Amino acid sequence: MQADLKMFAEEDFCYLTTTGRVSGRAHTIEIWFVLNGHTLYMLSGGMDRSDWVKNALRLPDVTVRIKDRVIAGKARLVKDAGEEARARQLIGEKYQKSEEDLDEWLRSALPVVVDLIGH
Repeated sequence: MQADLKMFAEEDFCYLTTTGRVSGRAHTIEIWFVLNGHTLYMLSGGMDRSDWVKNALRLPDVTVRIKDRVIAGKARLVKDAGEEARARQLIGEKYQKSEEDLDEWLRSALPVVVDLIGH
């Protein structure tokens, strides 16, 4: 992971901004994430029915804000089984320490990736 991004790896949340597929307006959500190099992984419990996922797949140019840093990226779904397993593992390692039982979410949620561009 590039040194300038590494400082953000331990943050609990990022803010993902997508462009509304119908409205064309910016929509921002707070979401758990894991940084892996220049790749940001998230899981959608609402699968591909979540508005943020629909927006990101229709218009993949997104921004991610971590603390005060805004980074441009391209959103995509994980297609490779190895990358999917890695995304679930990394997210589990970061968040499983919470009091919640995340096993079902980690197994069933839809992995979404943002390949960071403007870092």
